[in-house]
Amino acid sequence: MYSGSLALLYFQAQNNGMDGYLVRTANWQDDGRALKLIRETVFIGEQGIPPELEWDEFDTNCTHLLAIDTLQNPIGTARLLPAGSIGRMAVLKYWRGKRVGSALMESLLEEALVRQLPLVTLNAQTHAAGFYTRFGFRRVENEFLDAGIPHVRMVLQLRAI
Repeated sequence: MYSGSLALLYFQAQNNGMDGYLVRTANWQDDGRALKLIRETVFIGEQGIPPELEWDEFDTNCTHLLAIDTLQNPIGTARLLPAGSIGRMAVLKYWRGKRVGSALMESLLEEALVRQLPLVTLNAQTHAAGFYTRFGFRRVENEFLDAGIPHVRMVLQLRAI
C-alpha cells in the first residue's frame, strides 16, 4: 500500500549550481505542446517508437503532470487515466537521475489517493521495472512487447478493495 505526501518543488545541487524544477498538473489543451515535446524527444526520438503508436485518444481526458525547470522549460511528463492507469512517463536525458521521475510518480500516486482509487496499474518498460518497484508496484504478468519494447504489467494497491 502506498502512502505519501505531495511535494511539488524539488531542488538538487549539480556541479556547484542548482537544478531546480517544479511538477504541476497540466492539461492537453493548454500544455499539449510541452507534453508532446518531451514525449517526442524520449519515446519517438530516443526509443524509436512510431508516432502513430505514441499518440492516442486518451490524452484529452487524462490528468497530465508536467515537470518544468526554473526557466519554465518542459523536462518531464506522465499521465493518469480516469480508471487508474499510469503511463507515458518520460524525463529528458539531462534530468534523469535527479528525482524528476520520482517527483512525477509521487504526484501521480497522490492524485490517485485523492480520487480514492483502490489501485493503479501501469505497463513498465522491463528495464525500468525496478524504479516502479521502489514505489510498491509488483509485477502481475509475464513480459510482453509493446511497440517492440519489452514491458511488464505492474499494479499497486492503494487501499483495501
